Amino acid sequence: MEDVCVLISLSMLTFLMIRVFDYQTHHLSSPNMAQMAPYEVDDCRGVLKVYSDGSIWRSTEPSFRVPVLDDGSVLWKDVMFDQPNNLHLRLYKPALAVAKKLPVFYYIHGGGFCIGSRTWPNCQNYCFKLALALQAVVVAPDYRLAPEDRLPLAVEDGLASVKWLQGQAVAPQPDPWLVDSADFCRVLLSGDSACGNIAHNVAVRLRAGSKCLEPVRVRGYVLLAPFFGGTRLTESEAHGPKDAFLKWELIDRFWRLSIPDGDTMEHPIVNPFGPVSLDLEPVELDPILVVCGGSDLLKDRAKEYAERLKNWGKDVKYVEFEGQQHGFFTINPDSEPAIQLMQIIKDFITMYST
Repeated sequence: MEDVCVLISLSMLTFLMIRVFDYQTHHLSSPNMAQMAPYEVDDCRGVLKVYSDGSIWRSTEPSFRVPVLDDGSVLWKDVMFDQPNNLHLRLYKPALAVAKKLPVFYYIHGGGFCIGSRTWPNCQNYCFKLALALQAVVVAPDYRLAPEDRLPLAVEDGLASVKWLQGQAVAPQPDPWLVDSADFCRVLLSGDSACGNIAHNVAVRLRAGSKCLEPVRVRGYVLLAPFFGGTRLTESEAHGPKDAFLKWELIDRFWRLSIPDGDTMEHPIVNPFGPVSLDLEPVELDPILVVCGGSDLLKDRAKEYAERLKNWGKDVKYVEFEGQQHGFFTINPDSEPAIQLMQIIKDFITMYST
């Protein structure tokens, strides 16, 4: 009798194990259960991924895989400018400068406020070209990135990098690598894409003459395909080239990940002419050069920005490169349009910093 009971118990245990296995196979692997695991909801050029549970993955590699073209004609070094936030900038200067004192040219990298770095090869190669062609000390700062650090922190970091320069200008023991070559009275601030936006916001904060930075003097601003937005799409955003380097889907994704939680596309940093933005008409600004590609989806906003400021009496120049995509000057820095742009920037520096 005991053998029969043991046999029945073993049979029952086997039955239960089969049912458990069947449940795990057909239920735990079902689509409903699979959705409980984090899944990707946003991807920014393969180097930033955001998941459904809010977790974030960042690649240690750049999205632009090009070699660094360092032939020794430009000297460079890294410097920390914001220790609490672990922010660095990269300084460049010609190895054989044509003058003892050189203008200082800021180049702040783009990336939709979400990606990019001063260390990325495309950024470094362009800074090499800027230092040589402009015969300038080039300052390329990093800034905190969204979505971990949303706006306005990137703007604050851009301003902090300029104040770092002021600190060097008045320091009792400044960095001789910088101060022996830099003319602090001839500073120009440029920003690429999202950082064209930062350059605009810094210009508004400093106002004409940049007196709060003395003895540093900002002479002008170069906005390279500035990244502005708004609730209503422009013609170029809605009907721009489908094969654009910067597609609307990515533009929208960058804004969603970078604007403050709970805010809209009418945030003052997004839309400088929005309903809650500062009235720029009475604001005195230093000269501004605005550049955009004719096939860039951001073209209409860049052109409107320049035209509005010009109509209000600001010293603003708008240059559009027909048929060129977003970021054409860093993607193909040896192209004819990129060479023309470099000369335009050089002429702008000469006009306003002599």
